[in-house]
Amino acid sequence: MSSKKKTAQEPVPEQDAPQADTPGTQEAAAPETQAVSDAAPEELDELKATIAEQEDKFLRLAAEYDNYRRRSQKEKENAWSAAKAETAAAFLPVYDNLERALKQETADDAYKKGVEMTMGQLREVLSKLGIEEIPALGERFDPNLHNAVMHVEDEQAGENTIVEVFQAGFRTGEKVIRFAVVKVAN
Repeated sequence: MSSKKKTAQEPVPEQDAPQADTPGTQEAAAPETQAVSDAAPEELDELKATIAEQEDKFLRLAAEYDNYRRRSQKEKENAWSAAKAETAAAFLPVYDNLERALKQETADDAYKKGVEMTMGQLREVLSKLGIEEIPALGERFDPNLHNAVMHVEDEQAGENTIVEVFQAGFRTGEKVIRFAVVKVAN
């Protein structure tokens, strides 16, 4: 029994481990290293190509997200501008009626003052919303801002000069909400 215990406790030499002292082992390791070194540049190039491809995908995704973010911001701004223009267009008939009321002569000063105050408030609200009246009277006719409904020959007015405004025009920024309806000279 004691001999069995000794054999079980003794370390068994590994046969798979290469021995550095034998010359045949060194020769066998050299071709394996050479094969690894030949495959390494090919594998390295393949890995570099994969990394470049993944980096390209990442950059394209980042650019696509950035474009999406800008587009959605612009759409949001356009939606706000369109809603503001629609709302202002709904109030323009009220503006026109107040303007007509101001042009009428009245004996009641309190009534006239009330209409003036209401018109002032409406102009202030439109101004706060960024909606401005398109300048017309005495200006040069611009088909992008004005709608000419009459033409008159007038020696005192310059060519294509607006001599009368029938209905005020409005815009928000560069967007025209309503064209000014005008009479043009010459």
